[in-house]
Amino acid sequence: MDSAPALFDLPAPAPWDARELAALALLAQDPLTQLAPDWAQELAPLEPLLRSLGAMLANEYDAGTRFLPLPTKVLRALGTPMAAIKVLMVGQDPYPTPGHSVGLAFSVDRKTRPLPRSLNNIYKELNADVGIAPATHGDLSSWADQGVLLLNRVLTVAPGEAGSHRRRGWEEVTEAVIAALAARKLPLVSVLWGKDAQRLAPLLEGTAVIESAHPSPLSASRGFFGSKPFSRVNDLLLAQGATPIDWKLPA
Repeated sequence: MDSAPALFDLPAPAPWDARELAALALLAQDPLTQLAPDWAQELAPLEPLLRSLGAMLANEYDAGTRFLPLPTKVLRALGTPMAAIKVLMVGQDPYPTPGHSVGLAFSVDRKTRPLPRSLNNIYKELNADVGIAPATHGDLSSWADQGVLLLNRVLTVAPGEAGSHRRRGWEEVTEAVIAALAARKLPLVSVLWGKDAQRLAPLLEGTAVIESAHPSPLSASRGFFGSKPFSRVNDLLLAQGATPIDWKLPA
């Protein structure tokens, strides 16, 4: 995970608008309405847990603190229908720097500068692997639109505190998501970068899995660079009769 500013360097949180406050209320009261219909059906048994997580986030807001990403983006990755997913890329938890996390693993808002170092390393490998020049922005939503599920293991984080919302219940939710994908018997290629993600491999037994070191600056040179995940994903999709991903990001 990329480093964040120390807590005392963080700006005072801006007030959230009515849209974000309404989304926060839904996370605690009716979270399934924020998911694609097939995901809502699949995760219905976990609705009490999702409500509990939403209540936890609402309590943090009521206590005067904030969390990342914004409420409208917490469940964003699961807005893409389960039936459309053909690639799974697993992240850890959202970027803890305010303004960076957008609800899709590894992705940031188009205006974010500088780009997170992990994302810069992903772009370097993308260029070395398939010859696509690094994008000038960090918005990976065009990948998500093609069926790439950019899923963090934990879907929220406190500003400036990487890993702060781990072991609160999100892992159970995302493990259920991953198990459901593997059980569909549809084309699927999973990309597991780093040891945390690789612990999920047993849930994906019988499906195509690509594993390597994490793109973090601490580990990218120990097996991420040169791993060719993008071309390998497309080769494995084609072998399953699925269309490949166009990895080039719009300008």
